[in-house]
Amino acid sequence: MISVPETFTPILAVDDDKGLLLSVRASLLSAGMPEPAIVSDSREVMELIRKNQFQLVLIDLVMPHIDGIALLEKIKTEVPEIECIIITAVDDVATAVQAMQFGAYDYLVKPLQTEKLLIVIKNALEKYELRNNLNLLEKSQTFSTLQFPEIFETIVAEDEAMALVFHQAENFGYNDYHLLITGETGVGKEMLARAVHRLSARASGPFVAISMPSFSQALFEDEVFGHVKGAYTGADSEKKGFFEKAHTGTLFLDEIAEMPPEMQAKLLRVIQEKELYRLGSTQASPVDVRIISATNRDTAEEVRKGNFRKDLLYRLKVCHIHIPPLRQRKKDIMPLAQHFLTVHCQKTGKEINSISPQASRLLLSYSFPGNVRELENIIASSLLVEKGDVLSHVSIAPLIQAPNDLGTGTDGLITLEELEKTHILRALEFTGNNRTHAASILGISVRTLQRKIKEYESKSDLI
Repeated sequence: MISVPETFTPILAVDDDKGLLLSVRASLLSAGMPEPAIVSDSREVMELIRKNQFQLVLIDLVMPHIDGIALLEKIKTEVPEIECIIITAVDDVATAVQAMQFGAYDYLVKPLQTEKLLIVIKNALEKYELRNNLNLLEKSQTFSTLQFPEIFETIVAEDEAMALVFHQAENFGYNDYHLLITGETGVGKEMLARAVHRLSARASGPFVAISMPSFSQALFEDEVFGHVKGAYTGADSEKKGFFEKAHTGTLFLDEIAEMPPEMQAKLLRVIQEKELYRLGSTQASPVDVRIISATNRDTAEEVRKGNFRKDLLYRLKVCHIHIPPLRQRKKDIMPLAQHFLTVHCQKTGKEINSISPQASRLLLSYSFPGNVRELENIIASSLLVEKGDVLSHVSIAPLIQAPNDLGTGTDGLITLEELEKTHILRALEFTGNNRTHAASILGISVRTLQRKIKEYESKSDLI
């Protein structure tokens, strides 16, 4: 008996008792963990390990052909980083000690207690991931050692800090665990999520991105879970939600920590059960998605405050990547600035090919509280008023030091909201108040631009 899931699994279970293998698989699936590969013939194990990237092997102690201790020794000799758990019907101290000496992570006695089994598996996988991440941190990571550099071509980066991020993305890309990406607003969490999707076995499936704070509770259920015809007044036809649209692919949940508690409970249920109910339906629909979520908040602090469910965080943060802010990766500032200059010159028709040394020094000395997004806004807005063929510090300086009549942030720096407003007003001025053209330059929809203008008008910032 051999069964290996089509999608990546980190777990292999080995036992000549087929009933126990099926029981282990059912226990893991019901707990929301990856479906394990299972094999009943110990002679098949090493070949399976060579063909797959297992992180953990559950090994029965007493088996025909190759017993558990001998198999443990083979695994640890050939692939020492794999964690192994010995399972036996005999609670024997000497055997346990022997298993530990050969490198077993733990030793479980039959009949297996599901709760204890899940805890030991979770801890063993966490140890594997921790060791993997420590290995990445201990080694000097470079862009030249990436296995799939083409995946990251859309992300402009030259700083070694991003080389580490890319290596982590490659490390987590091949598996099917849910991933949490953390980092300040504007660092590029969605771009990295898309790169991880392209690295995964789900790359041929859809990538669906949604912003969690944009939904009320009623809208959340309708947009995320969908509805059937007649579910409510105006529901004239059935509608697939984001989960079903992302089926066999990746669902990106942005700003996950801002979800209200009642929505968190509904999301947790779908993750656990791998099925959902559309609004107005009593029939469950299966969902097969990998969730990549992102937040700019300290999730541990949000849990401590009671704002975020600990059990949901456990589901979402199986893997974790933190993107450092732009101020901590200075080598990225000028390549990004030049990239945005090229992009926005193409949009506006301006012919500005370079950034002056004085402007470069100004950018390099700035802290960028809004990160990459703020840098793009600064470049896009400054080139609208630049009169020469080189982007000068005269055009950039007003966007870094706030004018007195705009109000200032910390240490006289303009806030990101004020910078956005200034950029929008300049785009409107540049286009003669042509909102369609301005929206195209800004890279937003006309509807979004109109909403922004109404917000400024409501604050007496009339245009």
